[in-house]
Amino acid sequence: MGRLQGKVALVTGASSNPGLGYATACRLAAEGARLVTTDMDEAGAGLCAAAIRDVGGEAIHLRHDVVSEEDWARVIAETDNRFGRLDILVNNAGIHLTKSVDDTTPKEFQRQLDVNLVGTFLGVKTALPLLRRSGGGSIVNLSSIAGTLGIHGLSAYAAAKGGVRTMTKTIAIEGAPDNIRCNSIHPGMIWTNMMKQAAVSAEAVKDALMAAIPLRRMGEPDDIANAVLFLASDESRYITGIELYVDGGMWAQ
Repeated sequence: MGRLQGKVALVTGASSNPGLGYATACRLAAEGARLVTTDMDEAGAGLCAAAIRDVGGEAIHLRHDVVSEEDWARVIAETDNRFGRLDILVNNAGIHLTKSVDDTTPKEFQRQLDVNLVGTFLGVKTALPLLRRSGGGSIVNLSSIAGTLGIHGLSAYAAAKGGVRTMTKTIAIEGAPDNIRCNSIHPGMIWTNMMKQAAVSAEAVKDALMAAIPLRRMGEPDDIANAVLFLASDESRYITGIELYVDGGMWAQ
């Protein structure tokens, strides 16, 4: 307990339970961080913030479209007004598409880039001034195993998450002089609401991925939350620009 005492964290995409953002926000709060939970689903983000407050934590929630520059400016301003600082930014919000290249429309492809990649870029760009004023901090970007491996049906998603992976390394280099660290986490098969929906529409993809997991089981949102906690905490103070795989061994093959 208390590994993040006194720190302020912003977690996007924090409405879905079970989900990575929801679990991460609750885990960071359990270690003493004050939270800003955001999502397009304002009610869901509110439930996450309420769950944190119910166990004695401090949290606010905001409606947030990560593709909107105006929304990002408002969210960072609200964070500053309420807490006066920002120490941890977790760019978790994302969407998923399972379609072959043949079946993916240019509009669908662009939407994957907008939410998963541009949304992360906007978050970092908008948060940097407050992170600097707070004396530095940690940015954790959620990429995916699909950002490094070729997986059938995930061309648009993979393009976006691969971009997050390499952009993270550049942000790490640029942020280092200001004591701002930036790392990416690459989940494998994690049992979230988004994964459930994808599995229902593409059982063959699910079966193929399960067979490719050396541990032969899917991960849980808490597995990702614990990884974020490590990268957000001072325990990882000399770690920046890395990609952390939480994938049951998929990348090791």
